[in-house]
Amino acid sequence: MPKAYVFTRNGGPEVEETTDLERPEPGPGELLVAVRAAGVNPVDWKLRTGYTRPGSEPEPFPTVFGSEAAGVVVATGSGVEGFAPGDEVFGNPLTGGYAEYTLMPVAVTAPKPAGLSFTDAAVLPVAAATAYDGVRQLDPAPGSTLLVTGAGGGVGSAAVQLARHAGVRVLGVASDAKKDFVESLGAEHIPSGPGLADRVRAAAPEGVDAVFDLVGGDTLREAAALVDPAALISAGGKSLVAELGGEPVRRARTAAVLDEVARLVVEGVLRTQVTRTVPLDRAGEALRAVEDGHALGKTVIEVTA
Repeated sequence: MPKAYVFTRNGGPEVEETTDLERPEPGPGELLVAVRAAGVNPVDWKLRTGYTRPGSEPEPFPTVFGSEAAGVVVATGSGVEGFAPGDEVFGNPLTGGYAEYTLMPVAVTAPKPAGLSFTDAAVLPVAAATAYDGVRQLDPAPGSTLLVTGAGGGVGSAAVQLARHAGVRVLGVASDAKKDFVESLGAEHIPSGPGLADRVRAAAPEGVDAVFDLVGGDTLREAAALVDPAALISAGGKSLVAELGGEPVRRARTAAVLDEVARLVVEGVLRTQVTRTVPLDRAGEALRAVEDGHALGKTVIEVTA
C-alpha cells in the first residue's frame, strides 16, 4: 500500500508516524497525483497541534502532512478539463503532500513547466505564492523601503526577491546565522530579537514605507510601530496584525498565481532557495528543522517514483 507521513491526533512530534494508506480516488474536479516532491511549511506542524485554517473543518485522523506538492497525474475525476494522466503538475493538495499519492483540486493546480524540477515546483504553491500575494497587496513603489521579517525563511526569501525585482529597497530581518543568505538575496540584513525597531531606525533614518511580517508576536509588535497600519501586513500573526490595525496577507489561491510564480522562476527572476531535501521516510526530520525555526530557505521531501 502507498506510504504517507501522518499525525494520528493533535499533539507534538510524538503523534507523527509513517503509515500505509489506501490510494485516494479523485472526486469531481479533482486529480489523483503521484507525488514526486512536497514542500515543508510551518503551517504543517501547526495543523498537527490543533490549528484549523479559517473556514475549514478539522481533517479526520490520521491526517497526512503537507500543503504544497508536485507530481504526475494518475487519474482525473469527473468534470475535469485541461488535465490528463501523465501530466506533470503542482499545487495545493487536498489530502496532504507527504505521501506517495494525493488528491489535488484543479482550481489550485497548475501545469509544471518543463524547465522546472518537481523539487522546485513543490515550494511554489504556499511559500512563493504567499510572497507574491503579499508583495502585490502592498504594491510598494520603486525606490520605497520595505521591511520583511522572517526574511531567511521560505516565504521571506521569495518576498525579498520579488520586491527587489520591483526596484524596492528591502531590509530583511533574520538571525545572525542567516545574514549572508539574506544579503545574497539583495536585502540589507537587520538582526532579529529585542530592540528591532531601534535597529531599523538606525539603518533607515528616513523610515520604512511598508512592513511584510512573517513572524508575528513581539517582532510584529515592534515592526508595527515603524509604519502606518495601512502599510502593515502579516502572514505570521493574522489575529495580532488585525489588532494592530494592519491586515493579514490576502491569499488569492488560484491556478493563475501558480502559473505566474512558475514563470518568474523559469525566467530567473525568482530562485526557489531549496536548501535541503530529504526522502519521504525521513519526513519527520524535515518537519523538525522547520518547526525548530532554524531552517534556511525551503526544505523539500522528495518521493521516489
